Amino acid sequence: MRENRLRGMAQTMHDTGPTSQTFISQRLRLNYEDWGGRGKPPLVLVHGGRDHARSWDWTAKALREDYHVIAMDHRGHGDSDWVSDGVYSAADMVYDLAQLVHQLGVGPVRMVAHSMGGNVALRYAGAFPDMVTKLVAIEGLGPSPEWREKQRAVPYPERLAEWIGKKRKAAGRTPRKYESIEAAFARMIEENAYLTEEQARHLTVNGVNRNEDGTYSWKFDPHLNVWPVEDIGDEFVEALWGAITCPTLLLYGADSWASNPAKDGRIAHFKTAEVIEFEKAGHWLHHDQFDRFIATLRNFF
Repeated sequence: MRENRLRGMAQTMHDTGPTSQTFISQRLRLNYEDWGGRGKPPLVLVHGGRDHARSWDWTAKALREDYHVIAMDHRGHGDSDWVSDGVYSAADMVYDLAQLVHQLGVGPVRMVAHSMGGNVALRYAGAFPDMVTKLVAIEGLGPSPEWREKQRAVPYPERLAEWIGKKRKAAGRTPRKYESIEAAFARMIEENAYLTEEQARHLTVNGVNRNEDGTYSWKFDPHLNVWPVEDIGDEFVEALWGAITCPTLLLYGADSWASNPAKDGRIAHFKTAEVIEFEKAGHWLHHDQFDRFIATLRNFF
């Protein structure tokens, strides 16, 4: 009964929701949620790490009357396929985003992206500047310069050896099981203190699969807990940022762990970007300050 109540309370979007569709990228079957409105200006929503497309439902509902809203599930996330080797690179995710836009034939597009998805969207916009008309990246620049400096103070051979050890452990680990949706919901609240109960329930219900034994596990691949030792060089990432030509908003939560690029100097690598900081918001500012977030999007678009 309690689980049924949880599911019922999570379905606050009781009117017509999205349809789940698939596309193929590098032999993977990837999922996206289509909110309808083909013919309207296309808007692509790109979620962050260990998240899923349905985390954008509130944003999609707010904007669907004016835009053809599409929210993708990254490889290894949501209802998309996991990669066979458990290695997830930013370049492959940029390819997936490029394939989605290409196969839908909807470009150029507006984009809103969060965290890891923001990293991917910024690189896509730099590689294909004519395909993005406006871009909003929520804490999407990745680790701060200070963090990167500390990381690189450890010799590369040591970091590579540590990565191999972590990957070996990940290979032998099965997805964590929860006895009930209530237990998974409790974990969601624990990890995201800024979320309301309604938000956490919706994210939980849409973020788990039920196992054969009746337990529940998060949909994302456990290998996503172990990232590659090194990404591409800083100069290449900065070159991609500098190649972006569309108006760009970089949004940051004042209470987040993420480093604000207006304060750490990274904004200098952009030609058309503006930074906006949200008070009383953490890393998930689009949930923490939803009304202001939507107002910011509407004004920007």
